[in-house]
Amino acid sequence: MNYANILKEIKPTKEEIAKVHNIANNVLETIDKIAKEENISVQPSLVGSIAKGTWLSGSSDIDIFINFPLETSENELKEKGLFLAYKTSEAIGGVAEEHYASHPYITTKFEGSEIDIVPCYDIKTAEELKSAVDRTILHTNYILKNLKEKQKDEVILLKKFMKEIGVYGSEFKVGGFAGYLCEILILNYGTFENTLKNSSLWKKRTIIDLENYKTEELFDDSLIAIDPTDKNRNVGAALKTQKMGEFIAGSRNFIDNPKIEYFKPIKKDKKNLNPSNIFKKFKDRESKTLILSFNIPDISIDNLYPQLNKTAVSLKEKLKHEEFNVIDTSYWTDENKIAIILIELDTWTHSKYQIHEGPKIWNKKASDEFLAIYGNRCYLQDEHWVLKRSRQNKTPEDFINFVLKRENIAILKIGKNLKDIVIDTYNLIDIEDLFSKFTDSINENENENDFDFDNSSDNFIDSNNSNNSHNFLYKGNIDFLNFLEDYLNPGQKIKR
Repeated sequence: MNYANILKEIKPTKEEIAKVHNIANNVLETIDKIAKEENISVQPSLVGSIAKGTWLSGSSDIDIFINFPLETSENELKEKGLFLAYKTSEAIGGVAEEHYASHPYITTKFEGSEIDIVPCYDIKTAEELKSAVDRTILHTNYILKNLKEKQKDEVILLKKFMKEIGVYGSEFKVGGFAGYLCEILILNYGTFENTLKNSSLWKKRTIIDLENYKTEELFDDSLIAIDPTDKNRNVGAALKTQKMGEFIAGSRNFIDNPKIEYFKPIKKDKKNLNPSNIFKKFKDRESKTLILSFNIPDISIDNLYPQLNKTAVSLKEKLKHEEFNVIDTSYWTDENKIAIILIELDTWTHSKYQIHEGPKIWNKKASDEFLAIYGNRCYLQDEHWVLKRSRQNKTPEDFINFVLKRENIAILKIGKNLKDIVIDTYNLIDIEDLFSKFTDSINENENENDFDFDNSSDNFIDSNNSNNSHNFLYKGNIDFLNFLEDYLNPGQKIKR
């Protein structure tokens, strides 16, 4: 395959590189100037993929670290670091927003770039580590020292391939490969193609140890990539086994049939995102799909996704315990106002009564206690005392409505920031009702075939509903429809 042509499309141009580095240098100089004026001893530096030359065209997020001396107290680092970050954003005319990792930092938007300005400690080795973000300096220096110039193109190819098959990004939303992990893979295997050939043969607990530390026994992860700057850290710890498996499958598919399409977003036929067609596919499954929607709290996206996952997993487990067979669950959020948990079942109603099993006949003490409680309703079934009793929840809707009451919410393992807001704002709807409301909206307003999708969540929330219970009277949120289509067609990104 001619990778040169692909690289022309995905590598930043000279003009793009110059623009981004000019912005970065402006920020560095501004921090330095303000720090000297305020008599604050720091050393700002450019880190991350832009500093290393391994970034994809169009993804010009700039990482600037403000390095404080090791003797600086944590409170002073936070206070002065944020002060410098905000003053710098103001000086360059950026729009700042505060975030929190191991300590606060800001993201400022300026001339089309997002710039993270992050206070950290000026460490030289992992032994000096004071917070997780400090490692980024070590990672940048290691890659700059060890990655050959032409290998940067190999990293860019690998990142783009991973991005388009849906496995790039270490944030919880994705659970995929971090940029630093991609660079480690290229250092280990040499080239993009060699990385795919080797990864196609990966086993569980594959070990990559560039510095031969031999500390793999410290980790219990599917991919163990020992951090070359810190022998006690696995760079692959955040990688979900699912995403590792998808990368293996995608690598095998590419090796068997290399195509340029693997470096492009997957093409979706517009009709596949037509709400009526999506609903027909759900209906054809002859299952029952519920949509649980609720407001989201004012927390960072990095905190929101793990809590959504925890809640979805717990709902699935509790429904199964109630003998409702759950095919799968998934979740989605517009990251602004609402979130949904999708629950698909192939068991969705029970009879009025259920068999409650008691102790075995051989245990006289337990039998006597059971009979004392339930009396003549009990009878023997094989060796067990049993009785028939009315079910508390005959349908999954009954059960979900039951556990989402304040007095019962402890039954679920729900995200700590979600509990109150879910109780107060949730709405539970069958997907059939969801799409019937969509159809009603279309019939009143426009022809569905001429439908113009947009990304505004306001178009599918019933904004007239005073408690904002998300009746999904929407005109077609394209991201939500993509989520539904991806749910119906898993694995489509890893094959072309």
